[in-house]
Amino acid sequence: MVVEDWRLGEYVPLEAGVILTFHELCLVEAEGEWFMGRTEADGTVICWASYGSDLGEAIRGL
Repeated sequence: MVVEDWRLGEYVPLEAGVILTFHELCLVEAEGEWFMGRTEADGTVICWASYGSDLGEAIRGL
């Protein structure tokens, strides 16, 4: 799992605790926050933003 850090222009590894998938989109719980991302064909998960610590709010952010 990685999250894209747009300020640095690179990917930063995430240690995921939970991954919820919704077709190609997914929510990844890491370090107490839910990150939105996508799953790649090879199983890689790339996240682009934190949706906060509340799962309900993160789901509504889909």
